[in-house]
Amino acid sequence: MKTSYLCCLIALLVSLTAAAAPETPQVPTDDEAVYQARFAKLFASFRAGLGLETYEPLEAVPGADNYRPLPQATQAGVDPSALQRARDYASLNRSSAFLVWRDGVLEEASYFGENKAETLLTSRSLAKPMTAIAVGRAIALGKIRSLDQPVAEFIPEWRGDERRRLILVRHLLDMRSGFLPQSASVDPAHILNRAYLHPRHDEIIIREYPVVDLPGSRYEYNNASSEMVAVLIERATGRRYAEFISSEVLRLIGAPGGNVWVNRPAGVAHSGCCLMLPAEAWLRLGILLAADGVWEGQRLLPEGYVTEMRRGTAANPYYGLGVYVAGEYTPRRGFAHPEREADSRKVLHSEPYLAADLFLFDGNANQVVYIIPSERLVILRMGDNPPRGEGREWDNTVLPNTVLRGILRARAGSALEGPDSR
Repeated sequence: MKTSYLCCLIALLVSLTAAAAPETPQVPTDDEAVYQARFAKLFASFRAGLGLETYEPLEAVPGADNYRPLPQATQAGVDPSALQRARDYASLNRSSAFLVWRDGVLEEASYFGENKAETLLTSRSLAKPMTAIAVGRAIALGKIRSLDQPVAEFIPEWRGDERRRLILVRHLLDMRSGFLPQSASVDPAHILNRAYLHPRHDEIIIREYPVVDLPGSRYEYNNASSEMVAVLIERATGRRYAEFISSEVLRLIGAPGGNVWVNRPAGVAHSGCCLMLPAEAWLRLGILLAADGVWEGQRLLPEGYVTEMRRGTAANPYYGLGVYVAGEYTPRRGFAHPEREADSRKVLHSEPYLAADLFLFDGNANQVVYIIPSERLVILRMGDNPPRGEGREWDNTVLPNTVLRGILRARAGSALEGPDSR
């Protein structure tokens, strides 16, 4: 399957930073051979303009045994012409799936090309909101005390480290762990490549990945923080990450399942990327959060947890716990710290979002799930990189604002007119 390098190298090459690679530790020869083969494959794919084309090995992430698709709307709740405009925008931008759920039913479910409802779609960084949901579920089960619990209580290797012992659970989710920022390198010895492709990438992150800032002091987007969540969940619960998100998330919300990349047979899952699920599974995660962590009357996430997810930090008011928030209007929003991101990596927002409570999953190649609790509305777009050039680029506000303007309000007044109609 195709991937990227916010979960792969292509996306990472946009924000190079200089960072010395630590001395390579002694690892089993066969692990090192697997790593070198993976790196060679990635580098060859990059030269061809692609990302890593396959994940292996994979571990199953079963969905609900009694899975049933979400019900379709029997009467329009969104103006069909607005849905058509949004569908056309998705189609023109190389989408694989475009779904709209409102008030309990699917208003739209379009799949493009050879993709179908059951097609497993590469998540890229949509996997990061899943890490926040997994942590919230572990807190609800009493396996993690709180977001402010030191991660070192589960990872004793960090207890004697001056900085690592200060990393809190929330820092793994809001990108304030202090870890080296995401960037790129074509050097196979570089920590960024080893922390992504090595069959023992979890051990490399735990023992070697540099902590360059005081935890909690600075926002720096990096995959290592999210990859540590699989380790955290497994040590906190005694259960494999794939089994945990299957039993404690997907099955409970009636979602279809898929699989996830693990670093080696019976190894550790890549929780920061590389989770393949049908589009509806991602939509259902958005529906869960739109309902404040409650599914069919059962509270799955602690009360107030979704509110915490939606709260930005002083270090980055646009990023909460694995999700982005609308915040104060900005024409462009990037993923990296403003001091590090190139203008070309900032996502266009041509106008303010029409709902102040909007928050979203946002992964590389514009994998987006917009969540608007006030409207009981969730919108999903997944697919390949939208085309750029000749005045074309992806606009993050088109899909949600087009749908919001099209909501039919026969029982509650007229449709939204603009930014002030909230």
